[in-house]
Amino acid sequence: MPDIWESASILAKLLLYAGITGATGIAMIRLIFWDYVKCLDARLRRFSLGLAGVAVTAAIIGFLLRGAALTGDIAGMVDREMLGLLWGTSVGEAFTYRLAGIIVISIGLYLPVIGAWVSLAGGLIALWSFTQIGHIPDQEQTGIRLLLLLHLLGVSFWVGILAPLRWLARDPEYLAVAANFGDKFGVMASGIVAVLVLAGGLMAWLILGTLSLIFTTAYGLALVGKVTLVALLLGLAAANKLRFIPAMQAGNQKAAAHLARSIELEITVITAVLVATATLTSVLALPM
Repeated sequence: MPDIWESASILAKLLLYAGITGATGIAMIRLIFWDYVKCLDARLRRFSLGLAGVAVTAAIIGFLLRGAALTGDIAGMVDREMLGLLWGTSVGEAFTYRLAGIIVISIGLYLPVIGAWVSLAGGLIALWSFTQIGHIPDQEQTGIRLLLLLHLLGVSFWVGILAPLRWLARDPEYLAVAANFGDKFGVMASGIVAVLVLAGGLMAWLILGTLSLIFTTAYGLALVGKVTLVALLLGLAAANKLRFIPAMQAGNQKAAAHLARSIELEITVITAVLVATATLTSVLALPM
């Protein structure tokens, strides 16, 4: 069982993952699907700013908790000497990337025309921070870090789509927009899934070295669990694409309500994936 510092770190990392992937994903959605989400732009920017606030708070608390974990006492969270030592390690480097990225994301939300591009650049900086700690740096290979970044971008894209699609599906005025939006995402989803599976599979192979370790190591078993949850997520996405979206395109408002509930279930599954990931990366220092 995780101790009190590990439990607190798990919660902080969960909020960090949700904040960074969510804000980065929204920047991607604003760029790729602008014609469908422009009616939500003010709401999306406020939501993204809220996610950035959650992320920066979680990043700061997570860094301070490292000091507490090292000293075994809450005083470690404000121990200047201990925190100074941490600042000079990969933990401090990752923390710097996160703060810089979140600040750039937030600045982009207030800029016209190029704002979404600026926010996306900030998201890339923040996501890159996850390649600085865990087993990824131990590989000493730029390629595997880029694979992790690609994997995280795929996750961010999926996370970013959920809120705006649900909002549109809940509003009868935007039934047709929601249907076409969902249809376009469904077309792109197959490519996103391929990226997630390919990047995740290659990282697992590079880290484990042999497939036999999948069922004999904590990382391997965690991977099996995450794949199971992703399979459930794909099942929900398939139902959306094959049942609810076509019905919505035919003008069925009830199908839109079903889609909104399906998205809520997707959010639950993705949260479970992030909880599992936060637990493993906090307790076992494994990559996302």
